Amino acid sequence: MQEALRILSSDAQLVRLPKIVEQARQVRRGPDGRSRGLSLTIRNLRKSFGDNEVLRGIDLHIPAGQFVAIVGQSGCGKSTLLRLIAGLETATDGAIGFGEEARAADIRVMFQEPRLLPWARVLDNVQVGLGRERHSPNVRARAEKALGEVGLGDKRGRWPATLSGGQKQRVALARALVSNPRVLAFDEPLGALDALTRISMQQLLERVWHDQSFTAILVTHDVAEAVALADRVLVIEDGQIAEDVAVDIPRPRRRGSADLAALEGSILRHLLKSSDGPST
Repeated sequence: MQEALRILSSDAQLVRLPKIVEQARQVRRGPDGRSRGLSLTIRNLRKSFGDNEVLRGIDLHIPAGQFVAIVGQSGCGKSTLLRLIAGLETATDGAIGFGEEARAADIRVMFQEPRLLPWARVLDNVQVGLGRERHSPNVRARAEKALGEVGLGDKRGRWPATLSGGQKQRVALARALVSNPRVLAFDEPLGALDALTRISMQQLLERVWHDQSFTAILVTHDVAEAVALADRVLVIEDGQIAEDVAVDIPRPRRRGSADLAALEGSILRHLLKSSDGPST
């Protein structure tokens, strides 16, 4: 049985919570009281690459608009899970379903590398995120709006090579946001950034998620990042969900606080304990 971790004070302790109650409390709502995001339900999800079984029966429900972070050791299957959700891989077995019928444009991925087109200016790179809608009459206005949301409205005419690493990731985020996604998957998008730029980008991710109320799924190696941003942290171990941790800390969260440190320490202890176990 999975366990939820709730912070009651500066000390963290494991308590068993009814999953439906805990998940319902974490649902994000938009200004009209409804979430724009899609809910997600996974049943007995398995993925093998040849004889290597990477995911071994994942069962998971994510309410619409929730921010979920996925952590685990390298090779545990967290990025594979994200790629399956985004439709970039095909499952060996099991099912992934959304609460409503999803269009291709409803689900977007932001990767660790910006993957910008070097021959296209910033605004044109953002427009790429519209896919088949790139030829619609309002495409430029939508791209400019997305750039404004990430604070790069004045960079629309620049070439990617002239941007800093953080600015390139902001362009990549704008490209993901321009289609108004209902699920946004982040595959370690901040891993290559310096510490200060990373914190700034974390704050930006949290702000756009709050403003747009999409469902967010973040894969990260940084446990501090996970607890700072997410409503829930899933710990993947040996291809399965080893812990489902509720981050019951009000927003805005103060980085470096005792509550966040206690929660981060508890998750890290679990990860370090599992890494000390017998190898298979």
